[in-house]
Amino acid sequence: MYENKISVIGTGYVGLVSGVCLADFGNTVINVDIDEEKINKLNNGEVPIYEPGLSEYLQRNFESGRISFTTDVKEAIENSGVVFIAVGTPPKDDGSADLQYVLSVARDIGKYMNGYKVIVDKSTVPIGTGRKVAAVIQEELDKRGVDYKFDVVSNPEFLREGKAVYDFTHPDRVVIGTESEKARDILKEVYRALYLNDTPFVFTNLETAEMIKYASNAFLATKISFINEISVLCEKVNADVQVVAKAMGMDGRIGDKFLHAGPGYGGSCFPKDTRAIVRIAAENGVDLKVIKAGIEANENQKLYMVEKIVNKLGDLKGKTLGILGLSFKPETDDMREAPALTIIPELIKRGARIRAFDPEGIKEATWRLKDYEKDIIYCDNEYEVMKGSNALVLLTEWNQFRRLDLKRVKELLADPVFFDLRNVYEVEEVEKVGLEYIGVGTAQKADAEAFKEAAAAREE
Repeated sequence: MYENKISVIGTGYVGLVSGVCLADFGNTVINVDIDEEKINKLNNGEVPIYEPGLSEYLQRNFESGRISFTTDVKEAIENSGVVFIAVGTPPKDDGSADLQYVLSVARDIGKYMNGYKVIVDKSTVPIGTGRKVAAVIQEELDKRGVDYKFDVVSNPEFLREGKAVYDFTHPDRVVIGTESEKARDILKEVYRALYLNDTPFVFTNLETAEMIKYASNAFLATKISFINEISVLCEKVNADVQVVAKAMGMDGRIGDKFLHAGPGYGGSCFPKDTRAIVRIAAENGVDLKVIKAGIEANENQKLYMVEKIVNKLGDLKGKTLGILGLSFKPETDDMREAPALTIIPELIKRGARIRAFDPEGIKEATWRLKDYEKDIIYCDNEYEVMKGSNALVLLTEWNQFRRLDLKRVKELLADPVFFDLRNVYEVEEVEKVGLEYIGVGTAQKADAEAFKEAAAAREE
């Protein structure tokens, strides 16, 4: 086992999950952040984000002494042989990634380096960032007049929010970008628990590793946009997108993952990374038409959900809509780029009032939707949302929303209309209790009948 300590700079989503899981692999980890309040909470065993399993992992490794938390970046760097950079890379107005925090950490590393170290980019960064990090570190070393050796490695994360602990400890692959055999061997020791377990390791250069991350996220996002566009067409031609997707997924060349029609993708990765790779491409004279179309289709899908509601309910003035789910996906409180942030304001602009509930997302929703607070009531549970609402809209497929008492739903709603924007329910089970069901990618009865009549007329 690699004997030197590891420091992970940044205790955001990626940094905290990485630090805790690396400690669980048997490494000694120092997690660093400039936010003193957050560090104090972590030292008291409090997890500042909602992520299933993370609290238990933190407690176990904190008690064993394998992980500690500090605001002292100098001490952490001086006492670590491997330094992970896991700070945020938020998007700029032009879509490019903001590297100020990554490069700030690089400057600190150069200032406090006291011997050979491996510097690991864990943050999602544009292609070429590894070289920039190395240049900044070298610049600081030159200012100090010292000649410590170091290697920079790109080790992108592939974590799904809500399943991040599992993904880190059971990855599909570990990507390590470096030209240094010494750094490669050290990272193999850091990830020894995975390497011994026959986890696939991909060893490549810095730029290829950085590209793998962006290309992976862009492909998955485009796959979602593709099936969402197909769902719109399915509604027009009396086809069922769920059956279409299932049959497509049986093809080994396509696969069944990320073929679930819904209100569009969100979160901290797909929106940011697709825009960033388009920007990177433009700077290099390449026009990524497919990815750009996927981005546009995703925004259109969110607005199309609003149109589905308006087309069914008509004028929304004076009407109340019950919203189930605010976070961009279940098992997270993250609302970054969530479809709810587009759909709810659009519904309010058209005159609707909102009753909403999310198991974990309400705290974040209150400030992200603060401009609309007078038109939103946040409820304590899913059934309170339904009281007096003119329709129920399922936006995020939390498990507790998958087994609603449909009879009770009908009794509580002022009008028996259920928009299932995640296709959680079967139309028959909803309609047998007297609710009208509107899903995504399936023609409604009236549309289906009209389609059959048109087809019959053509045959005549």
